[in-house]
Amino acid sequence: MTALRLLALSIITGSCSAFTLGADGKNAAPAKMCDVENIPILDEIPEGHKRLFMVRHGEVINPGGDRPVYYGAMDVPLSPLGELEAIEAGNYLKRFDLQHVASSPLSRAMFGAQQVCDNQNDSKDAVVFEGFKELDRGAWCGKTKDEIGADNLARFDACDESITPGDGGESYPTLKSRVIASRDDLLEMTNVGRASAIVSHLQVTRAMLSDALEMDIKEMAGLKIGTASITCVDYCSATGKQTVRFQSFKPESGLEQSKDGAN
Repeated sequence: MTALRLLALSIITGSCSAFTLGADGKNAAPAKMCDVENIPILDEIPEGHKRLFMVRHGEVINPGGDRPVYYGAMDVPLSPLGELEAIEAGNYLKRFDLQHVASSPLSRAMFGAQQVCDNQNDSKDAVVFEGFKELDRGAWCGKTKDEIGADNLARFDACDESITPGDGGESYPTLKSRVIASRDDLLEMTNVGRASAIVSHLQVTRAMLSDALEMDIKEMAGLKIGTASITCVDYCSATGKQTVRFQSFKPESGLEQSKDGAN
């Protein structure tokens, strides 16, 4: 991504630097926060635009227990903390009149989507998109980072498709293609001047955010997306231009820090 592009994003979001890089990844679009409510300052949807809120599901119960393993598209349950996180995300989004709430078919996302629906003024059901399902880790499911190998994971993140795991595993380019197709379907359903929400997963949100940032897909794995965090992007219906309003905002609710290891 060019320095000019990053500078433009920092101006849009009110940040004084192009991005911040912490232990949990790159925040390319930090939010400008309201001092009173401690939530992002967010202007009305610009004329001729549509808005998407991208919500990641809450903390899960890792199927490896004390031995964290990669699980990808496995249907693993939320932890009790993860459910509380999802409730808080839904509570934050109640301030917005959402036209549609879309969800991955996996139960951890469906729970979060239901919280968003329940907090809307009008009765609505989540619309399930198969394209928003998490990255399929294939033969790597159930394996630890050490068992997969740091070198193999680094090659995977760099989009070396020769390392894509077998048994139905997906590469980042394959994932991004189906995610963007589903995102475009949701945008088509969303009227100009309206907002919709997507409740999905880490890699799914990274795919949409990296597209909005015009980021090289090889850098996608470094994007920070916290559990039950919310990312906001505006889309110009005339030109297709994407504007990231904020990335990975997590409402302050007094909950403990989630465990967010292998995914």
